[in-house]
Amino acid sequence: MCGICGFIELSPVARKYGGSVYVIKNMLKKLAHRGPDGSGVWADNTLGIVLGHSRLSVVDLSVHGKQPMESKNHRYILSFNGEIYNYAVLKKELEINSYIHWDGYSDTEVLLEAIAQWGVEKTLAKLNGMFAFALWDRSERVLYLARDRIGEKPLYYGWQGDTFLFASQVNALRVHPGFEGNINRDILPAYLRFSYIPTPYSIYENIQKLPPGSFVKFDLKNTNKSIFPETVQYWSLESVVKDGLENQFVGSDEEAVSGLEKCLEKSISGQMIADVPVGAFLSGGVDSSLVVALMQNVSSTSVHTFTIGFDEAGYNEANYAKMVAQQLGTDHTELYVSHDEALSVIPGLPTLYDEPFADSSQIPMFLVSEMARRHVTVCLSGDGGDELFAGYNRYFMSDNIWGKNQLLPVWLRKAISAMIMSVHPSVLDRMIKILGNFAPDELRYGRAGDKLHKAASILPLNTQDDVYQSLISHWDVSDNIVLNAHNLNISKNKPQYQFDEFVHYMMYFDTLNYLPDDILVKVDRAAMGISLETRLPLLDHDVIKYAWALPLNFKIRNGEGKWLVKKLLSKFISKELINRPKMGFAVPIDSWLRGPLRRWAEDLLDPLRLEREGFFNPEPVRKKWDEHLSEKKNWQYHLWSILVFQQWYESQVK
Repeated sequence: MCGICGFIELSPVARKYGGSVYVIKNMLKKLAHRGPDGSGVWADNTLGIVLGHSRLSVVDLSVHGKQPMESKNHRYILSFNGEIYNYAVLKKELEINSYIHWDGYSDTEVLLEAIAQWGVEKTLAKLNGMFAFALWDRSERVLYLARDRIGEKPLYYGWQGDTFLFASQVNALRVHPGFEGNINRDILPAYLRFSYIPTPYSIYENIQKLPPGSFVKFDLKNTNKSIFPETVQYWSLESVVKDGLENQFVGSDEEAVSGLEKCLEKSISGQMIADVPVGAFLSGGVDSSLVVALMQNVSSTSVHTFTIGFDEAGYNEANYAKMVAQQLGTDHTELYVSHDEALSVIPGLPTLYDEPFADSSQIPMFLVSEMARRHVTVCLSGDGGDELFAGYNRYFMSDNIWGKNQLLPVWLRKAISAMIMSVHPSVLDRMIKILGNFAPDELRYGRAGDKLHKAASILPLNTQDDVYQSLISHWDVSDNIVLNAHNLNISKNKPQYQFDEFVHYMMYFDTLNYLPDDILVKVDRAAMGISLETRLPLLDHDVIKYAWALPLNFKIRNGEGKWLVKKLLSKFISKELINRPKMGFAVPIDSWLRGPLRRWAEDLLDPLRLEREGFFNPEPVRKKWDEHLSEKKNWQYHLWSILVFQQWYESQVK
């Protein structure tokens, strides 16, 4: 895995200050964590274009993998971040039509020659991998920026004055002397709503994220600083979903299990290829357990697995992970993390996530990555299973509530909602404990009160889209929390396709938005922050295609999600370890804010400070803070997003 960056200077004056190796080296220093094994620069100062690359050596550790890399016909220069898992297949295909003298055996060299032979768009359609790359076409004077299908690897780009900039992370953009750094106030309401900044926006004006499954062309012969290059989509999730739902799998349960096993084994086998040690995250949940089980099945040696645990009740799955590891026979490493160790991550969050990002599971994600990096360079993970196989609790809760909603008048739904919301979550937690085994499974493990409050909040709603948006949102735009901002029309990429099932509707939007903008950002930044490459075999595009062709009863059966995944996993571990409620990967932010983080939070939420900085309306922020401290309400998600921004902003103005 690597980091890429570069720029094009349009004016001679800008080139004087920006078009130099000195500037690109400063940008690369900010990406050194993504590629600690070396760096490289290519420049054409006549045209004002510079490409940079920081390298984490994973395949072909020799100098033949060094980048930026030039094609054999000298037409293309490539700076590439990622892994092409089917590069050996592409290499053979290239050799059929022409003799190629390969300098090494890196996937980068194969990618370059594929582009030289087939062109950019045709090559992108053939790739199986995770990547972001910058490609300079000397002949046409065109810069291509491209990103993988699902968005595992990041890429930011945009205009800053007379300079067109791009990089894997925005911290590299900031050190360019032309960078203006104006904060995009208009995106802050969306950030507070989702706890992340949705694509294509970034925290800065005129800097965008390249959407997954797309590329842009910057034509040096026809530049216009007032507009962004046109985004070209080479892969469409909506097309895959439509094709899958209209051509559903018709086989038996056994055939479905066998098909999934073959599909995943192919993906996992390809993603285990590396010239460095490879391991896997093992949380004890269904997805990571299945990935590890199949890794162990195709490996000739014991897979190295990693888990962290917490002493906090309701936040620890390490004991389950240990039992899974014992049954699978992995080489297992676990680390129990103290309060202080977890809290010590927080000061580094603005550097680790170099724009505001408020998913608090970023903390344990970094800790488990840090532990794994002491032993391996590459780690496989089970991310993506919830979106593809219906694993989130909200899918069942919203589907059930939506069905019942239609049977009750609005006034009664509002009354029931108000009654539940009037009871503090901690009181609801105690009530569920008293009920014991009589309580629903999804409420008996961790934060039952919060889950009931969330369910109550959607009771009065009248449309499926309102229900879904409520479930994925924290701050409401009607709160007018952000000062001097215009609410952008975040359409959430609404599809043309009409879904018959509400669960399919939610799964589609989660895969399109929440997965790349939250989950994959969390994993990429936490792991790459300590130079660990992560690979996600469940997000292989062939797995995605297979999953969407499965009828819903292969995902949800007997009121439980991930039926097919669990059925396959039962071939490898006992059902007692499989059939347990989902816990998630969280830390007790709510109690930390009332305890060890209180002084830190008080400083960041000081009314005079909020008023002076001018981003947030102090009154609603302080109201939620006071209610949280008194335990009248649990506003951990709302407050965490404000605190993360405040901490990030403080790091920018120092």
